[in-house]
Amino acid sequence: MAEHVTHGFGPLYDAQSDTLILGSFPSVKSREQAFFYGHPQNRFWKILAAVYGWQTWDGRDPSRMSVEEKRDHILQSRLALYDVIEECDITGSSDASIRSVIPADLAPILTGSRITRIFVNGKTAEKYYIRYQEDLTGIRAGVLPSSSPANAAWSLERLIEEWRRQLTG
Repeated sequence: MAEHVTHGFGPLYDAQSDTLILGSFPSVKSREQAFFYGHPQNRFWKILAAVYGWQTWDGRDPSRMSVEEKRDHILQSRLALYDVIEECDITGSSDASIRSVIPADLAPILTGSRITRIFVNGKTAEKYYIRYQEDLTGIRAGVLPSSSPANAAWSLERLIEEWRRQLTG
């Protein structure tokens, strides 16, 4: 059953951020943790660790980094994170169930940083970015293949290769 849900936590960026990565809407696990890509099967943190060469001081899997470590790596890499949707009706974490969208306000991120590039994580984020954000930002978003475990057509290695090509190429 769908429920009306608010994002629950704000964007991650600082004045040096130059690349914004937008998801669609945080999963149940992410909302519980009040941080991005909290589902243990989501490959987001493994992808970015490989693309940017992030290491954990004790050799842990990058997806197991603390929120503080993830936050530090994002900002040191001059990235920013947020989602396209601020509020919506949703069943669990199902992007397909999203209805009654209230888009996120990206203006504070864009005015408080050096963002010149925007990428969306998957087709759902792309759909809502084009519908609600693109005309306001004036920036055409690059589309990254979804890091979600539901995107089984893409292996981790293939995702890393494509994200690296787009983010650093």
